[in-house]
Amino acid sequence: MADNSHNMSFQAGAAKGQTQEKGGQMMDSVSNAAQSAKDTVQQAGQTVMAKAQGAADAVKNATGMNK
Repeated sequence: MADNSHNMSFQAGAAKGQTQEKGGQMMDSVSNAAQSAKDTVQQAGQTVMAKAQGAADAVKNATGMNK
């Protein structure tokens, strides 16, 4: 009986370790996805700013204000 109890305790500990590892892997995946989304938003913001600056420069050139 004691041997069976020891085996069950060992299996419970192993299952807990596997669950913690899978949880850690999921958190890594979520973190990577969040970083990727952040990078994408930053790139989009830089693109919008560059286009806005280009449009402002075009208006200045067209109106002669860029001299």
